[in-house]
Amino acid sequence: MLFQIKSYLKFLWESKNEHGVHSPFVFSLLTKCFYDKKPKPEYSILKNYQKSLLHNKNFIEVTDFGVGSKVFKSNRRQISKIASTAGISTKRAELLFRVTNYFQPKNILEIGTSLGLGTSALALGNKDSFLLSLDGCQNTLSVAENLFNEQFPDFNFEFLNLEFGEFLKDSATICDWNLIYFDGNHSKKATIAYFDLLLPTITNDAVWIFDDIHWSIEMEEAWEIIKNHPKVTVTIDTFQWGFVFFRYEQEKEHFVIRA
Repeated sequence: MLFQIKSYLKFLWESKNEHGVHSPFVFSLLTKCFYDKKPKPEYSILKNYQKSLLHNKNFIEVTDFGVGSKVFKSNRRQISKIASTAGISTKRAELLFRVTNYFQPKNILEIGTSLGLGTSALALGNKDSFLLSLDGCQNTLSVAENLFNEQFPDFNFEFLNLEFGEFLKDSATICDWNLIYFDGNHSKKATIAYFDLLLPTITNDAVWIFDDIHWSIEMEEAWEIIKNHPKVTVTIDTFQWGFVFFRYEQEKEHFVIRA
């Protein structure tokens, strides 16, 4: 906890808003997407999805393949508690929706479905996209899949119960992933491994989002490695998320942004 407090204070000291940004690409992203305050009809759909989970008092057995939970001491967990403590916040879900809606990715890959709160934001951002979401825990994945079948029956989505590395080694390059949301194994080794395995899929317009980049010293080290990779041109650190772009025409720049 002390580590994260120090990291957040450093973030606040270094961060800027759109007035400190001179890149036209990043300025447009901030003003038209990150800081867009206009109400969206999709927000109520996201809240309804979240409410259905918060009202679910059933217990499931959760399988953790990553570094585990900082909140739960047992693998037997109540769905409503997972949604309220480990799920994406309403503010973050709305931002994830806006980002997906802004870039309109054709193919979306999510690494770490959990209960599908982030997944619903990705799906609503571009209803014409193909969305593939992976999770190693069959029980949480089943909750998300059942809700999606109920609430988004016409969307083009697929859920796969696989260990992330296993899928990426065999099938990472089945298509060009226009947007990838990394929200699974929060370890340095796994994060860099997934990054390397997915590099062959990048295009000029690819958007990668890494969750919890300041979750631990290891994750901060992974973020530094990603930022300095020669194929990465632009990164945006919003504290919880790290945005990565591979735009060939851009000069290499790193931004720390309050979002």
